Amino acid sequence: MADPRGFLTVRERELAPKRPVSLRLMDWREVVDPADPKVVAKQASRCMDCGVAFCHQGCPLGNLIPEWNDLTWRGREREALDRLHATNNFPEFTGRACPAPCESACVLGINQPAVTIKQIENSLIDQGFDNGWVVPQPPERLSGKTVAVVGSGPAGLAAAQQLTRAGHTVAVYERDEQPGGLLTFGIPSFKLEKSLVERRIAQMKQEGTRFRTGVEIGRDMSWAELRRRYDAVIVATGATVPRPLALPGRELDGVHYAMEYLTAQNRTEPRDASRSEADPGHLDKLGDRASLPELAEGRATPQSPINAAGKHVVVIGGGDTGADCVGTAHRQGAKSVTNLAIGKQPSATRTDAQPWPVHPILFEVSSSHEEGGERHYLASTVEFVGDESGRVTGLRVAETGFTERGREPIAGTERLIEADLVLIAMGFTGPETVEDQTFVLPTDRRGAFERTAEYATALPGVFVAGDAGRGQSLIVWAIAEGRAAASAVDTYLNGAPSVLPSPVRATDRAFA
Repeated sequence: MADPRGFLTVRERELAPKRPVSLRLMDWREVVDPADPKVVAKQASRCMDCGVAFCHQGCPLGNLIPEWNDLTWRGREREALDRLHATNNFPEFTGRACPAPCESACVLGINQPAVTIKQIENSLIDQGFDNGWVVPQPPERLSGKTVAVVGSGPAGLAAAQQLTRAGHTVAVYERDEQPGGLLTFGIPSFKLEKSLVERRIAQMKQEGTRFRTGVEIGRDMSWAELRRRYDAVIVATGATVPRPLALPGRELDGVHYAMEYLTAQNRTEPRDASRSEADPGHLDKLGDRASLPELAEGRATPQSPINAAGKHVVVIGGGDTGADCVGTAHRQGAKSVTNLAIGKQPSATRTDAQPWPVHPILFEVSSSHEEGGERHYLASTVEFVGDESGRVTGLRVAETGFTERGREPIAGTERLIEADLVLIAMGFTGPETVEDQTFVLPTDRRGAFERTAEYATALPGVFVAGDAGRGQSLIVWAIAEGRAAASAVDTYLNGAPSVLPSPVRATDRAFA
């Protein structure tokens, strides 16, 4: 185990420093600076190697957290990384975009700040790439079986990598111009730099996974044809249908869903946001040479077709996607940013209704909210207000009341909030339906594709993984489901129990 007295001698929870707000608002680099390995090792020593490690229960991947904490403390980071990769294909993604239910379940968290599991994970994988420990792992032999994976988000990538390493020939189909799904086009670079996604894609290509980008199944190739070409198909298209907000004025120009906005910005950022502005070679997309003051004053054309420069921005939705919109608007040079949430402000600490070790809903100040703007809770949007040209100019908002029918705006509490750009970040209702009568995937009451506990659909050889079958969930669940679906597909193709790990069943709903 790690230092037996570490949790007694190192009682402070120490995280990597964040870059100053004034500096990070000038670029799209990650907010957090790399952690000092010595600090990471000291924090790892706090792990108690519990007899019953509840962090395992908290993590859908079943990460071997006490094992790699111990190895990190002992200075054996390469072995620690091997333990980390044994259960998690992409720790650099979960280490940056996962809310860390493992830390909520940490036993130390009962009476002390939890172990910095997420930061230790991030540090290990960053050291792994820096030191050349992360290398392609092509299969020793090929099975002769073929698999198509539709969707290249975290679930699709995890399934593809597992199946490729098992010896199957895997092709990943992605309708966008680059693979990665929301990792590439949904999460802002200040949370997850795109070079991190690209280097994983490069590793997968060297292992033998094939990527077919710019191909939309159902349009460029029928689902039935895809099924004929491959021995098995995994549908990992995500839950991409946004939750609607059907209110008067919704059709006004300037009212957009969050993903429209975030995707537009991600498509126009420099490919490698971490490289120096002094390096002219770092801009190989549309470029981003205009400064924020120039954008705000109208002296330069914004790169993104939906741009917050010089505007009053209102973000509806208090979750991670809403925070991503807030941080993006700050960097684009918004005049003001207001974030609205319909519910009550969460408690800063656990309540009796959310005891340890469940993953609680707590009030948190994200890096985006640290950067400015206002947050309002119990705010129910009643109407979008516009001018004669059809452009949004504001929102009429009332205080939220709670009745037997649920949450409702309280009459007489309406107020007007000025807005030139409104972003709806209220989550997602499920996957886009498959419009093919020869390839029917029924949906359940939640709008997700129906499947068995082994990820199989009613169509032989067709499986569903990730948010497409689970509904909107966490990135760690997407990777876990991708791995488990790969195990099920491997068993289907081999006609025998799989040698691939299957950490979760599709019916497991913990921390969904």
